[in-house]
Amino acid sequence: MLLTILRSHARTLTALGLVLGAPSSLGAHDLWLEPATFLPQAGQIVALRLRVGQDFLGDPLPRDARLVRDFVVEDSTGRKPVIGRDGSDPAGFIRAADPGLFVVGYHSTPSVVELTPEKFAQYIEEEGLDEVAARRRAEGSSQRGGRDAYTRCAKSLVLLGSPSASQTDRPLGMTLELLAESNPYMLKDGDTLPLQLLYRKAPLKGTLVVAINKRHPMQKLTARTDANGRVRLPLARGGAWLIKAVHMVPATPGAGAEWESYWASLTFGA
Repeated sequence: MLLTILRSHARTLTALGLVLGAPSSLGAHDLWLEPATFLPQAGQIVALRLRVGQDFLGDPLPRDARLVRDFVVEDSTGRKPVIGRDGSDPAGFIRAADPGLFVVGYHSTPSVVELTPEKFAQYIEEEGLDEVAARRRAEGSSQRGGRDAYTRCAKSLVLLGSPSASQTDRPLGMTLELLAESNPYMLKDGDTLPLQLLYRKAPLKGTLVVAINKRHPMQKLTARTDANGRVRLPLARGGAWLIKAVHMVPATPGAGAEWESYWASLTFGA
């Protein structure tokens, strides 16, 4: 049955070369996982779509084996790869078999984008990369563009059955990773969701975290992580949520860029 669904969704992506060959159109945009449903029925096969865009509105990004470092799902039985066909949208499928919280993670390989001075300045301002801006001012390079090797680290939480406090998000080992420290499916009106941001498995402080609700995408919630990499966000019930953060560091030798950025996202919702 799963193979039949994969075949039915497989399509020839004639525009794939255009997407990969023009990273400047995607370099400063978010990427997230968007399941067909966050609340599947028992036994349901859930399509997982990769979306690239802004304000929780995006275009499909078909699965490309050259860009996939890891694409996994972790449930009560352990961790396994997400099945999918190269060049297809949806990018993968999972089966909701055992009740509980499914943690899905997509970790990309780096892609390099070259940005004009105006685009690079806009990028670091919009993503709250204050340390990068300060470093560029100190080096006298604020008026220069830049080459950025960016990596995507997207997660999604899918729930089968009734939520409970024992169901927890788990770190998947991505370079930059958002971790929900309580079950978001148990949120009530007035509650806050505690999150931690990890960079190379260690807490990352001073980083801007942004939460966007699909029903009200322009009403963003923002906070910066504390010394332990933590924030608390007052998330209203209803609708899907996208939480995101970006971290940028000077590039390592051989990266083919001056900077390396890591884009973390976490989605969940009704």
